[in-house]
Amino acid sequence: MPASVIEFEQTPNPNALKCMVDRTICEDRLSYFSREAAAEHPVARALFDIEGITNVMLLGDWLTVGKRSDVSWRTLKPKIQRALESAS
Repeated sequence: MPASVIEFEQTPNPNALKCMVDRTICEDRLSYFSREAAAEHPVARALFDIEGITNVMLLGDWLTVGKRSDVSWRTLKPKIQRALESAS
């Protein structure tokens, strides 16, 4: 089921971004550090399809996305939104 980002929030880590979404995407906290590990979760899998994403943590109606330091959030934010909208 698709989700939309309501708000992006900066974190103390410049390479991590919290995303508040418009629906519950995960009942229990889940963390993934590779595309292979995220294969069973459609939202995490869609996020790892984005070049530069290094880790994903999901809980309730928010998620935190980690990135490589050589990739900008300005470039990634629209891609994160599209991935969430298309994840099923």
